[in-house]
Amino acid sequence: MDLEVKGIGTTSRHSTRQKSAQQGWRIRPRDAYGPRPDAVPALDLRRLGDSDGENDLSYTPVMKEHPRLASPDSSSTVSWGTPFPAPFPHRRTYREPCPIEEMTIPENLPAPSESYKLKYQQYKEEMKMNYKEHSQQKIQRSKSDSSGQQPTPAILQMQESPADHVGPDSLTSLDEKATLQQCYTSKPFSMEQNMKRLEAEDLAAEKKKQAVVEQVLVDQLSRAVISDPGQDVGTTDLRQQQTILPGLGSAPLRFKSRKLHQTRVKTSSTLTENVLSNKLRFDARIISRNGRDACRELIGFFFAFDKSLTVYEHRHFGKNRTKALPFIQRGIYCHQCGWRKGRQYDVGDFYVGTNLTFLTSQHVSIPASIQEKRLLILRIIEIDETAKISLLTGSNPAFTEQEIDDRNTILSVQGLMKEKLVKRGVRTMTGLVKFFHQHDQRGGGVLSKMEIKQGLTEFHLELADKDFESVWLLLDQGGDGEIDYYQFIQVIIGEMNEFRKAFVRKAYMKLDPNKTGSVSVNDISKFYNGRKHPKVLSGECSEQQIRTSFLDTLQENCINSGEVTYIEFEAYYEGISLEVANDEDFANIMRNCWAV
Repeated sequence: MDLEVKGIGTTSRHSTRQKSAQQGWRIRPRDAYGPRPDAVPALDLRRLGDSDGENDLSYTPVMKEHPRLASPDSSSTVSWGTPFPAPFPHRRTYREPCPIEEMTIPENLPAPSESYKLKYQQYKEEMKMNYKEHSQQKIQRSKSDSSGQQPTPAILQMQESPADHVGPDSLTSLDEKATLQQCYTSKPFSMEQNMKRLEAEDLAAEKKKQAVVEQVLVDQLSRAVISDPGQDVGTTDLRQQQTILPGLGSAPLRFKSRKLHQTRVKTSSTLTENVLSNKLRFDARIISRNGRDACRELIGFFFAFDKSLTVYEHRHFGKNRTKALPFIQRGIYCHQCGWRKGRQYDVGDFYVGTNLTFLTSQHVSIPASIQEKRLLILRIIEIDETAKISLLTGSNPAFTEQEIDDRNTILSVQGLMKEKLVKRGVRTMTGLVKFFHQHDQRGGGVLSKMEIKQGLTEFHLELADKDFESVWLLLDQGGDGEIDYYQFIQVIIGEMNEFRKAFVRKAYMKLDPNKTGSVSVNDISKFYNGRKHPKVLSGECSEQQIRTSFLDTLQENCINSGEVTYIEFEAYYEGISLEVANDEDFANIMRNCWAV
């Protein structure tokens, strides 16, 4: 049937009824439509009148589903229960798969590999960890809501504001937060995963060292024998006899050149691969407050046949390209400070933890940031012990009595300081570095005796006058009246061994891959992992609370807000290291937090 929809006009109701009667429409009473279903809202005709909001085009549907229209029933113009027509045959309908079809697995699938099983196991453990953390946060949130939003005692300790002036034995909230970072004692990896990880790291390190060794041999053997200065040693007398003619003075310049038949195939200084094979390889790092220089990867070689040494830097160019470049040219060098000043380096001078000193004025190719200092100090972090034993002789110098006395003095001072730094090592180490840096007006890294004593008094680290003078004379050998304050902190408090410091450098290099020397706090927050903290696993604290406590203690004594330099990052873990006695426990702390 054809229906014509008419608009509602402004005519009266009587005229409307007459018009509908003339057109043949039949008006039925309200009872003829049947009861209104509950899902259909009531029609309020009073809202159809003219109002000021008719121009408002906003419309909020009652039902969220999209409307579906159907043809009206022939018995009425409005039908409350008209069934929807069946879909057209040309339309494709979606059929949900049967549960049996979903669970059916093809028979020709290959068996899963071991690597896939390991990845799937790690995925399951990670999902269980995430679900457990989510459950703990939900329970903790419900507890805080039920108790009037009162935080737990652990949270209250972390939210306390630190006191500005505290005694030497009192602990602040920063000390409590730093103590939380010492709880990562469990191993983050299984024994099988740990072995695979160590094997991969050892293989990468061995490839790197082999590449540097090959580059050193190429550089040292690439010089032609004909240009060796040793060619002119044995031909001086022969030249004089051939170039001085009777009745003439000195011969022209063209007669003074060496002839080809006078060139020897081998000289006394000619290098061969067999000669260079008697070498001692060592890894070193630069002692510097500059993070870019402190993270340089250096590999050195000491040649026993002439007691010369050279140092190469292993550099990365992009993601996959690496190259070994000369950092210190091969030559014969001597000690530049200490009781062995002026003595030539020998095999006995190379051991883990010792320092090699060089004059920066003799090396023009080193970076400008290092040339600002008078001395370049390299710390040996690893050495080839097998090669050292084979090269040692009875003539190697031993420690003198003065060196032994200085070492005993430093050890006694460090013992006194460690007793004073119990449970407040992080706050003291980071605060002392910041205090000395603020008093360093010239930026040279050196301070006077009065400024050093003022810093020790500020942090309750007073020394006896005799011990202080002994340490001062040991560091101020030039008599300038100023010493490097960071070196002073390392002497009186001590520093981590090279095993622990290697993990700190790995973590910082992971945060700063471009070696800029500074890392933003946002990047540190992204890399820090508190998921495996014991209090997070037990439900006492959330992962966010552990991360916040770490960032609070790290930023407390940073010079620039929002930025953490290498020296500040290292000082933080120097304080952590004072409270951790076992090297393996410290390694687990770094592995759990930074996955290094």
